Amino acid sequence: MNNTNNKIDEFVSKLKHPLKAEMEAVIKIIREASPKIEEDVKWGGPSFDYKEPMATFNPRVTDYVAVIFHKGELLNDKTGLLEPGPKGKAYAKFYSKEDVKKHKANLQKVVKDWIKLMNG
Repeated sequence: MNNTNNKIDEFVSKLKHPLKAEMEAVIKIIREASPKIEEDVKWGGPSFDYKEPMATFNPRVTDYVAVIFHKGELLNDKTGLLEPGPKGKAYAKFYSKEDVKKHKANLQKVVKDWIKLMNG
């Protein structure tokens, strides 16, 4: 495991969040989608990059696991996972373990679509 993984794991291990287990599950799904993704803790949360920033968790939101896809509108998501946000962002929201399971394939598709897009 490279150090950047440890950075996210360390951050999450210290985090007090009512949906911490769900957050860890979502992180694992993103990691499993591609080995090419780089990880860091930026903007106050676990962050995933491929060529440029792809997605960041917002741990300050506690009602659900909030994942912000920085240029989500470019993904043209048809899975129904992403909600459009301001400035071209899109949000994925996971409210429960069931939600995480239900959206696993969609989340991996979104990550893979981002990689395809960046490889143009």
